[in-house]
Formats: sequence, C-alpha cells, structure tokens
Amino acid sequence: MGLSRANGSERGLPVGPRLREGGLIQSMDGGCVRIRLIEPAGSAVTRVAAFLLLALALAACSLFDKDAIAPDEPADKLYNEGLYLLNNKKDPKEAAKKFEEVDRQHPYSEWARKALIMSAYAYYEAGAYEECINSARRYVTLHPGSSDAAYAQFLIGSSYFDQIPEISRDQSRTEKAVETLEEVVRKYPASEYAVAAKRKIEMARDQLAGKEMEIGRWQLQRREFTGAINRFKVVVTRYQRTRHVEEALLRLTEAYMALGITDEAQTSAAVLGHNFPDSRWYKDAYALMQSKGLEPSENKTSWISRAFRFG
Repeated sequence: MGLSRANGSERGLPVGPRLREGGLIQSMDGGCVRIRLIEPAGSAVTRVAAFLLLALALAACSLFDKDAIAPDEPADKLYNEGLYLLNNKKDPKEAAKKFEEVDRQHPYSEWARKALIMSAYAYYEAGAYEECINSARRYVTLHPGSSDAAYAQFLIGSSYFDQIPEISRDQSRTEKAVETLEEVVRKYPASEYAVAAKRKIEMARDQLAGKEMEIGRWQLQRREFTGAINRFKVVVTRYQRTRHVEEALLRLTEAYMALGITDEAQTSAAVLGHNFPDSRWYKDAYALMQSKGLEPSENKTSWISRAFRFG
C-alpha cells in the first residue's frame, strides 16, 4: 500500500508555536494547550523607558520634598549668629545676610523687626550704602512708630552723606543727604540722632554752597555776569550760614560793578562789612569801592539787604 505524506497534526506529532491574531501563541505539549501574550519588541522598550523616567521623577520629588519640609532655624539662633559675624568676625556683609534670613524665615516677628534694623546697620558698616538705604527705608515704612525709626532714618541720611563727592563733581547725593537728614530733625527732634544729623547737614550745605561758588567764579571769569550773580545769590539766600557767604558778597560786589549797577554793588559791600567787618573779603570789597570813588552804602530795599534781615 502506498504511503501518503501527512502533516504533523495528522501524525499526532507536537506542533511548533504558531502566531495567531492579537499576538497570541498557541502551542500543544502532550495534548495540553498553553496560550500567552507576546508583546512587540518596541512596546517592551517603551515600558522600560517609562519605568526609568518614573523612578527618576520620584527620586527628584523626594529631594524637593526634603527641601520643602526642612524646618526653619530658630529666630534667636539666626540673630545671634549675625551678631557674632558682625562683632567677632568683623564680617558685616555676612552678618547682614544672617539678619535678612531672620526676616525671611520669621516674617512679622519681633526678631524680624530687630534683624531688619541690624541688617541696615551691618550694610552701612560694610560700605554697602544702597543696601543700607533699602533696608532702612523698609524699616521706616514698616515700623514708623518704633524707637529705632529715628536711627533708621539717620542711617539713610548718613549713607548719602558718606557718598558726597569732591566739589567738582555732581552734588545730587549731597542734596539727598541734606534732604534725608532734615527728615531726622523734623520727624525726630528729641532723638539723640537729631544733633548728629544737624552737624552733617551743615557740612553738606557747605559743600553745596561751594559748588555754587565754583560755578559762579567760572562764569565771572568768562564775564557771564548775570549767570554769576544768580549763583552767588543762591549762596547768600540759601546757604547764608556757610563759610562761603563772605566771598559770595564780594563776588556780587565785583559782578554788579562790572555791570555798572553801583547801587547793588555798594549794598553788597556794606552788608559784607556790617556782618563780617574783619573779613579779608570785606577788605577787597572796600578797596574796590574806593578805587571807583565810592563808599559801601546799604540800600534797605535791595534783595541783599532783605536776605540778611530775614535770612
């Protein structure tokens, strides 16, 4: 009898794995059928990558959580560390950072109030004037009724005062020094800082008068007499108590004489002689009058005379 070729199933032999729809593998082993899901290779790689990303994200979150829940340091500890850096280590900038940390970690507390004024002082000691001004202004704004408000205002004025430039440069910081120090005198007249503020104001005003004199002399040399008179007038009317007023009166005498306005020239010389009879500037003014056959004579209606009567 002839033999016919039979396939494995017909012969009862084990059949190798065959791929079915849906990714199913069916196999037979000793008559038992086993079915399992087979994922494509790309899908497996994606799952591994997603798992790794999730693990990294969880690790990062755990790190951030540690920072977020880190407890604040006690306010008194931070404050005393700032004092130690300021007084013992002589490191005012680092001390200021410690004081600022008190305010950051414990806002609106009494320790924060104390630390704020101390940060302003520490910055002043470090010569960091802008930072000092910012901290002190914030203190005055937040605690205007505090016993340290006068000191905070004084620190603002002193920061500007310490930046006063030499006479040939712009004097805007000198003007700010006068303005902010006058606030100390006006708002806190009974404070211990009012007296020190007045001394600084006098020195700053003398500087401003000196600047006016410098410009006035330059204009006088260029024969710009009207401009020079206006500069000297500022000294006489605004800065009458400075050491520059005597020379200003002499220069007014010279400028008015150059313009032929002898009445004002005589008044300027007379006021100079009346208020500063021993001044060397009066001797020059008197000599100028004599050289023109004139005498010092005060006109009571002149602005110069009125400035000294009511100045």
